[in-house]
Amino acid sequence: MKKRLLCSLLASLSFASHATIVEMQTSQGTIEINLFDQQTPKTVENFLSYVQDDSYNETVIHRSIDNFVIQGGGFTFSDTLDPITTKPAVINEPVFSNVKGTIAMAKLGGNPNSATSQWFFNMANNSGGSAALDTQNGGFTVFGQITAESQETLDKIVALVHCSEVPLVGITQAQCSDENVVISNENLVSIQSVVVLSDDPNSAQNLTPKENTLIDNVEVTPPQSSDSSGSMAWLLGALLLVVPRLKRAK
Repeated sequence: MKKRLLCSLLASLSFASHATIVEMQTSQGTIEINLFDQQTPKTVENFLSYVQDDSYNETVIHRSIDNFVIQGGGFTFSDTLDPITTKPAVINEPVFSNVKGTIAMAKLGGNPNSATSQWFFNMANNSGGSAALDTQNGGFTVFGQITAESQETLDKIVALVHCSEVPLVGITQAQCSDENVVISNENLVSIQSVVVLSDDPNSAQNLTPKENTLIDNVEVTPPQSSDSSGSMAWLLGALLLVVPRLKRAK
């Protein structure tokens, strides 16, 4: 099996070189994220391109699984979940491990280089075991780390009532199976804004990313072309079971 020489080279760089800090304001609280600019440059550039053109504003958290992930960055809500406009897919950069407190890119199954706009927060150590996110599909690119204080916001989202995998506010578990239930944007966990707080090079000094060592013996997959279908990213099937039951309030 080929070694992932690029990943080893990137991981060997001085980590205290640079880290952009972004602030994600959600309807459940604030999430502050330190981005790994130098170690995952293409992924950070891609993420920031969506931040800079306000693509993430007014999107919703469409997937939440306790002790696994919280996923967003792909949809707004009108009468149903509407995919946002995506940009060309970004090359995979599986340098760091999918441990709790990190943010990584979602992508299409069977295509390591298909990530576009969607991301997920790791709510547990998902590097190996049954999740195997450090090796599955070429490894999922971790491109940032949240602050300790931000974990509280993620925990609040997980604690909400979930209809299938969608976290909802003001909805009971019994209403999830009610075909007549009516929701509005206020029932969904929204991302109100994502802004850059700082690009100070010293902001990376106290971060403690864990290197992805499991990927070393995984076959390298050459970059592939990908179209806008990347907006329907990784493991969305369960979501489709609940979306038809959600109706916008008139």
